[in-house]
Amino acid sequence: MPTKVLYGPRLGKQGKLRAGCCAILFDETREKVLLTQRADNGRWCLPGGQMEAGESAAEACEREAWEETGLKVQVKRLVGVYSNPDLLVIYPDGNQATFLILSFEVELISGVLGLSDETTAFGYFSLAEMDSLPMHGQHKMRVEDALSGSAPFIK
Repeated sequence: MPTKVLYGPRLGKQGKLRAGCCAILFDETREKVLLTQRADNGRWCLPGGQMEAGESAAEACEREAWEETGLKVQVKRLVGVYSNPDLLVIYPDGNQATFLILSFEVELISGVLGLSDETTAFGYFSLAEMDSLPMHGQHKMRVEDALSGSAPFIK
């Protein structure tokens, strides 16, 4: 059974609350952002994942970027805090979750861009190019928020 994502009024109440993060890494022109293609569902997304107990939000973001891309990054700023009470994720093992996601803009420190067991492809894409990609969740919106340069969003 594949992972299911369900939407419905306050459906998230049925899941366990999990904290996660995502990394927004722009190219040198600040016109394109790094996306990875997920191995589990083929959708394109920002590198990121679940926080682990005993690590800070910035550490989680930097670790997840490293694990998924091979790039060492450093958090520059909080872009936004995202949640959706109408979303429920049901995993193949039966666990159910809803998420609170911290989205960070990061800068490249070092590393060689590559694949992981969680990714099948990667690339830098503009907002216009994202329109033709099967995107995961609200990831495009998070990039739009980062480009706005405004104070952190709460959505």
